[in-house]
Amino acid sequence: MSSDLSVTVGDGIALLEMRRPPANHFDEALIGRIVDAARDLDGDKQCRVIVLASQGKHFCGGADFGSGEFAADHVTAARRLYEKAAQLFEIRTPLIAAVQGTAVGGGLGLACAADFRVAEPSSRFVANFARLGFHQGFGISVTLPEIVGRQAAADMLLTGRRVGGEEALRLGLADRLAEPGRVRAAAMELAAQIAEAAPLAVRSIRATLRGDLAARVRDALAHELSEQKVLWATADSSEGIRASLERRPPVFRGE
Repeated sequence: MSSDLSVTVGDGIALLEMRRPPANHFDEALIGRIVDAARDLDGDKQCRVIVLASQGKHFCGGADFGSGEFAADHVTAARRLYEKAAQLFEIRTPLIAAVQGTAVGGGLGLACAADFRVAEPSSRFVANFARLGFHQGFGISVTLPEIVGRQAAADMLLTGRRVGGEEALRLGLADRLAEPGRVRAAAMELAAQIAEAAPLAVRSIRATLRGDLAARVRDALAHELSEQKVLWATADSSEGIRASLERRPPVFRGE
């Protein structure tokens, strides 16, 4: 694979590691590489479970609005990114996210694309879109309420507050809470438990449980982008993104 994504397979488990530390910001290219790798693993009988992890301090800081395609054209970059993101929900192999540090914005969306999330007490899950002045994306409109319930999702989305590892476990946002420094090891342990089960049965059960999730996420992505397109043109969104890049509190005026 490329220098920003490594893939290793052993004992029925594939480890996909994002290598863009410290924040592991993604773009269309990185999400596309994750999708391509996962598709290849779908057809590999030596792989029964995928663990998605990352190098450095944080799991994923979402898209970087201060550089690259997003800095030049938010809408076009998001449209291309979401087309790749939609394909991630069509993967047939169980996926576990090992979340150290923060999963923020689109990084939260990436974590919610997984079947399970493993965290530690210091992990932080953040749906910070309202604090940036625009609508949530990456299918979070579907995945977050499905994982934590409508009210908890509304709390996270409308306040943009940080949810720590212990609260995430209570909400069901984290499925396992590891000891500090053992997030990846705990994710691999969960993966090993799944890998020991009958692989055809695991995929069949998972497909039934997920139902039409991929289709619902694809529809949600289209709606999310339409809302983002409108809000990205507002003064509040410009202020929110600028304040985030400048590491200061935003001043919103409803404009």
